[in-house]
Amino acid sequence: MLAKKIELEMEQMETMDEQQDVQEDVEKKSTKKPICLEDLPGVGAATAEKLRQSGFENLMAIAVASPGELVETAGVSEAVARKMINSARDALDMGFESADVLLKKRENITKITTGCKAFDGLLGGGFESGAITECFGQYGSSKTQIGHQLAVNVQSYGENAVAVYIDTENTFRPERIKQFADGAGLDPEKVLKNIKVAKAYNSDHQMLLAEKVEELITKQGLNVKLVIVDSLTAHFRAEFIGRGTLAERQQKLNKHMHTLSRLADIYNLCVYVTNQVMSKPDQFFGDPTEAIGGHIVGHNSTFRIYLRKGKKGSRVAKLVDAPNLPDGEIMFMVKEEGIKDI
Repeated sequence: MLAKKIELEMEQMETMDEQQDVQEDVEKKSTKKPICLEDLPGVGAATAEKLRQSGFENLMAIAVASPGELVETAGVSEAVARKMINSARDALDMGFESADVLLKKRENITKITTGCKAFDGLLGGGFESGAITECFGQYGSSKTQIGHQLAVNVQSYGENAVAVYIDTENTFRPERIKQFADGAGLDPEKVLKNIKVAKAYNSDHQMLLAEKVEELITKQGLNVKLVIVDSLTAHFRAEFIGRGTLAERQQKLNKHMHTLSRLADIYNLCVYVTNQVMSKPDQFFGDPTEAIGGHIVGHNSTFRIYLRKGKKGSRVAKLVDAPNLPDGEIMFMVKEEGIKDI
């Protein structure tokens, strides 16, 4: 009995020593400025490996994560997770910065042309990187055609620029890409190779594919410049039926758009999403068309464009929301070789 009691006391002392070592490690790492994951307080080799496998490759990924995400991913306590996040933010100087510094950073923003001068003019030069641009409209209003055109035109920006296409409605057509590539004077075979397509079968799969984009950049080293989700709300609309599921649907949709926004901001890429519409039954005057997703989609989209059919086969694009551009409306044509001015 005495021997067993001594053994238990020894084990308790060893456990206390281990806990003290961890605490000392956390405090020691908190005092020095981290430069990699292993330098963060509470992160050892095993924890760093878990983080990297889950997509947390660098300090920026940790800095913009929530404590709950790190607790679930790395198995650390919430207190340690908060210390990791705070340490990463301190290392990256993620506090306030003056507007002139921000203006200088915006010099790195790129614009993807549509091939239509009027459309580009509406958006101040084209579809902007570091932002989410949403196009909503009825079927046949050219939402998907614009996505195909952007996937082709982005490849004229930088060496081996890659477009990621998340297809939720089985609308991606490589034959159309070839036509647009010929119209833009690009090599169709090379263009097709630089478009990575994945078909999403439900809303969870769609959200997972969006999260996998970061792996294409960090692990495969692809120069991803454009992410297309066509369409954003199709699966959410089909799976969540009735008012009783509205809160859950909006919560998942909000998380999905935050993932896309994070990708756009961290990697300075352009996110283009298409959206379905519905008719408001209580609208007696004016256009009853309204985008699906409500305020969640509206607030998360940087630019919003309403597309509709015009006269003689034309299409109309109306800019309804932008942080730095006036509302406007233009007309364009969708031809075999691409999107063109009238």
